[in-house]
Amino acid sequence: MSEFLSASGNAQGDAQRDPQCRAHGPARRGPHGAASKTVGSSGCSADELVAAARERSLKVRLVLLTVVVLSACCAYLFTSINMKFFEYAMSIRIPKLTAMVLAAICIGGASLIFQSLINNYIVTPCLLGMNALYLVLHTLMVFLFGMGSFVITSKNLAFAADLILMGSVAVVLYNWLFVKTRYNVLYVLLIGTVMTTFFTSIQTTMVRSMDPNDYDALLVTLVASFTSVNADVLLMSGVLMVVLTAIFYRRLKLLNVITLGRSNAISLGVDYEGTLRWLLLYVTLMIAIATALVGPVSFMGLITTNLARQMFPTFRHNILITGTILVSLAILIAGQALIERVFVYSIPVSVFITTGGGIYFLYLVLRATRRSI
Repeated sequence: MSEFLSASGNAQGDAQRDPQCRAHGPARRGPHGAASKTVGSSGCSADELVAAARERSLKVRLVLLTVVVLSACCAYLFTSINMKFFEYAMSIRIPKLTAMVLAAICIGGASLIFQSLINNYIVTPCLLGMNALYLVLHTLMVFLFGMGSFVITSKNLAFAADLILMGSVAVVLYNWLFVKTRYNVLYVLLIGTVMTTFFTSIQTTMVRSMDPNDYDALLVTLVASFTSVNADVLLMSGVLMVVLTAIFYRRLKLLNVITLGRSNAISLGVDYEGTLRWLLLYVTLMIAIATALVGPVSFMGLITTNLARQMFPTFRHNILITGTILVSLAILIAGQALIERVFVYSIPVSVFITTGGGIYFLYLVLRATRRSI
């Protein structure tokens, strides 16, 4: 059944027939019984030839982007390195690159899925207050236990506490929010903006009452950075990501059908509301993993998902998700290399991503407004 639903979802504008047409196959009939026009000796129709060319173009772009990203990974690992300290350099750079890969998969994939679920390409989980939720929960832990407590100094325990708190609170809060608003994008954005302000106000209040030494140490952990990645939690993050993807895999295969709309998905036998809730749960947990690992990266998903949609004009989510992850990884590697080689760690990479993402968000809004006029 899932194979049938996936095939039906691929029919949303760019599902392709087999490009290898039979040389002397039966003539296809048009809407009035007339044989459709064929092109070339292969007997393929013009539409099939265009579809085959489009399919090849998508695959070529995906391969080229993969080559570019792999080249960037190799360049990041092996350039500007003293061979006398090769092992030491690898012990620092490999965990950073692994964290960037995990963050790219979690943020890029989750953002694209989220946009497809609510059918809006300029909305990402960070606009719903998830980053502000992380800030207030992490600040609350320091406020209650202190920066010198075992809960905070133990990086593994701190990661687990951040992940459990953010994951559980976000699942309950945002599931209730989407159900109450009936997945209305405007209401969700409005309430997300209010919650962001609310969480920020609570965090500011706690910071003002906090010990100055604790605040100085806390401030470093509130900004996304790949400079001081805890290698011990990378394996835990990777395992959680793989387990979650395996659990939700059957529902992820229904994304092509879900994007057809509620009525079409239900007519194809899909439990639309249930699938939507489970996939939103998956998105929330993936964002929680990425945020607990490297900190909040605002606008990262907005940039990468829209760039991937421009590079890969298709509705097939296996290509879109792969392209988004590759674009995310390319941006993170370029940003981290710029931080290390040019600015010498004086500025965190999140500053560039947030600044560029804010400008890109305004561009998307203005472009959408211009089209609607």
